[in-house]
Order: sequence, then C-alpha cells, then structure tokens
Amino acid sequence: MSRRVKVRPETEERIGYQFADKALLEQALTHISALSGKSRGASYQRLEFLGDHVLGLVISDMLYRAFPKADEGELSRRLADLVRRESCAEVARATELGEAVRLGASEASSGGRRRTAILADICEAVVGAVYLDGGLPAAAALIERLWGERMRKPARPLRDPKTLLQEWAQARGLPTPNYREVARSGPHHDPEFRVAVELPAFDAAEGIGRSKRAAEQAAASAMLAREGVKVVAGEG
Repeated sequence: MSRRVKVRPETEERIGYQFADKALLEQALTHISALSGKSRGASYQRLEFLGDHVLGLVISDMLYRAFPKADEGELSRRLADLVRRESCAEVARATELGEAVRLGASEASSGGRRRTAILADICEAVVGAVYLDGGLPAAAALIERLWGERMRKPARPLRDPKTLLQEWAQARGLPTPNYREVARSGPHHDPEFRVAVELPAFDAAEGIGRSKRAAEQAAASAMLAREGVKVVAGEG
C-alpha cells in the first residue's frame, strides 16, 4: 500500500514555479512503487525521459553562451558534470523533492527518499513537467535558477582521472589501463560497483561508484594518487 503525497504549495515555492496543471507535478513526484496494479505511465518515468533531454538542451545552450572561448571538449565535460545523476540528485536535495515524492511503503521504509537514483529521476521528471506545463521558456528559467550557480562554479578537473592515467601510462610506454569489474552490490535499481584498474608492473587499484564509469574514475584516481600524480584542475 502506498502513501499518497498531495502536492503541497511549498514544493512549488522551493522550485520557483507554479503549475497550471498540478497533475503534472503530482506525476513527476510519483515513483512506480506507489502504483500498485496501475500503468507504469502514471509514474514519473515518461516525464524523466523528457526532462533528461530538455535539461541537456538548456544546459548546453547555457554553457555555449557562458563560456565563449571553451572548445567542444571542455563544453562536453562541463555538460556531463552538470547533468550527471549525482548533480541532479543534489538539486533535488536542495529543493527537498525527496520529502514530496510518492513512494510505495517498502521503498519508503528502505530509504528511497534519500536514494541518489530516485532523487535524480525526480529532478529530471520535474523539469519535464515544467516543460509540458509552461513550455521551453519556463523550463529554461527553472534550469537557470537551479543549475546556474553550479554552472558558474570553477569546473571540476577538465582532465578526468581516466584520461590522465592513460596519458601518464602512455608517456611511460605502457599499454592502455585495463578496467575490470570486481564486484557489484545493492539492489538492481541502485547498484554499487567496485572496479579495479590494472597496468603492467603496477599493483592494481580499486574504486567504488554508483555506475561503472564512476567506479572506473575512482579507480584511476586511486592509482594516480598512489603514484603521486595530481589531477590538474581546469580554469572555471
């Protein structure tokens, strides 16, 4: 049995947008676990799909305008950082969307309101709902409000650990680092990966992440740190 969460005015206040069609916001806040026996289409999944693409378009436009001297590679790295699951979950936490999401009893009791994957999905679904309710200008205004400050912060290292480790290895005549999944744990919808990176004549290093890519980056960072190599941050 699910606990129905009625959309409250403070939810709209936190995201800074008033819906003409409140049903869109309610759908954006409805996890599939709350839909016992109902169509998956009533959950946030379709809105999440739409919101993901709207978010990518709007942030790409924001980056293009904000960083006129940046090349394609830098823009792509900045975009990937801003739209990644962890960043979307941070926006959801900042606007307290987890408190408003409608979950099934089991999902709620297992900490679903704090789970990064669910928070990221809700965030993208809300973007999709705003797009349908108010059009692209409304969605762009929402994204600027919630992502603008993050976009203008100094960039994460523009040479990511995997790239830097590969360059470091090649400079020493070594082959491309090999990444190997060591273990996977957690539920199917929110797994945790442990990955090892290997280079000839060096001990393997391991990293953990919520995706294989994140775990690989963590493993590369671990090997670089062990060998005393610093990841040079790009200019923001």
